[in-house]
Amino acid sequence: MYLVTGATGSLGRRVVRVLRDRSQPVRGFVRLTSNYGELEERGAEVFIGDLRRDRDIEKATQGVRYVISTHGANARSTNPDEIDYRANIDLIDSAKAAGVEHFVFTSVLGADRGYQDSPVFKAKREVEKYLEKSGLNYTILRPSGFASDLIPFAEKFRQTGIYLTLSDLKIRSSTVSTEDLAQIAVTATTLEAAKNKIFPVGGPEILTRDEIPRIFGRIFNREPIIINPPLFLFDSIRTTLGFVNPELQKALGTLRVLLADEFYCTTEEIDTLETTFDIKLERLEDYLRRNLGF
Repeated sequence: MYLVTGATGSLGRRVVRVLRDRSQPVRGFVRLTSNYGELEERGAEVFIGDLRRDRDIEKATQGVRYVISTHGANARSTNPDEIDYRANIDLIDSAKAAGVEHFVFTSVLGADRGYQDSPVFKAKREVEKYLEKSGLNYTILRPSGFASDLIPFAEKFRQTGIYLTLSDLKIRSSTVSTEDLAQIAVTATTLEAAKNKIFPVGGPEILTRDEIPRIFGRIFNREPIIINPPLFLFDSIRTTLGFVNPELQKALGTLRVLLADEFYCTTEEIDTLETTFDIKLERLEDYLRRNLGF
């Protein structure tokens, strides 16, 4: 039995699809308010609970051989300590007590860079360190970003032809196909070469930010209108928010990191990934065309 946390999220539901396509039994940890109909339709066991409750985590891990942690707070969340940190620590402890054979943790590229202004990055790194010392067999995946996150931007571009970004247009990234990441996460649970390893995970291309709207333009056959306000505008708004909502100001530190810094995998890292997991990583434009029906 596999346990997938965050099973209705963009990555989690794709992990469940991969497992069911491979005829593997899977238990999806979900909130009562989430849309978990697809999990039931695919034959997954649905476990309704709250990751902030130890008792729910303990019950969810009973009879489980493999855990794939895909849950997480978003970049604007004000409580990453509860979801990204404490819930994963409790999940690791419960997995160890339940005799879980392998634990896959979805971290983030750059977790080891020491970003002090990002609660999410700090939480991810502390969980990584805890997992490494836990005695569990593990694989840590550090994705550079999910290609599925660009779908809403592409749909908006389809309607308006406008692409809005606050970041430097020459900042580089290597966004990974969310389906490829799901395949890698599942394969890692039983792959000896992935045991007790950390893998940066990105797409096969290193793209600058201004290449994203150009990809949209090719897909929808229209010239992109790029709106690129300076990053200091975001900083000014964030500073102002700090006077009325200090917690939100702190939470926005993660978004600030994502806007300002580069997140990409080297050619060597991609080669290692493709060789280790026997996978041909999908280009971003191919991913978008496939998911947008082009």
